[in-house]
Amino acid sequence: QVQLVESGGGLVQAGGSLRLSCATSGSIFSRYAMGWYRQAPGKQRELVASITTGGSTNYEDSTKDRFTISRDNAKNTVFLQMNSLKPEDTAVYYCHAISSVYWGQGTQVTVSS
Repeated sequence: QVQLVESGGGLVQAGGSLRLSCATSGSIFSRYAMGWYRQAPGKQRELVASITTGGSTNYEDSTKDRFTISRDNAKNTVFLQMNSLKPEDTAVYYCHAISSVYWGQGTQVTVSS
């Protein structure tokens, strides 16, 4: 499950931006839709955004119009551009190959008020 490696998390002020990256293998990247999930303390892990191998995207309602998921096929990498961050976005963000057992180890995003 360390076949997906997230990076780009950190501490930002409300209204700021972060860009998360998830690097994976070509065999995973070419076969599965990719998703970004997040889990805050005391809450269930939730799907934030996903992108299919064909490039179709879906977003959770609270992140729509603020977050953008994308794929770089040459680098086997999926990104999550997060703008206008809010304190409620604070969570550990995980990359996942959807419908597989493959998860990254997570990257912490903290948004201060």
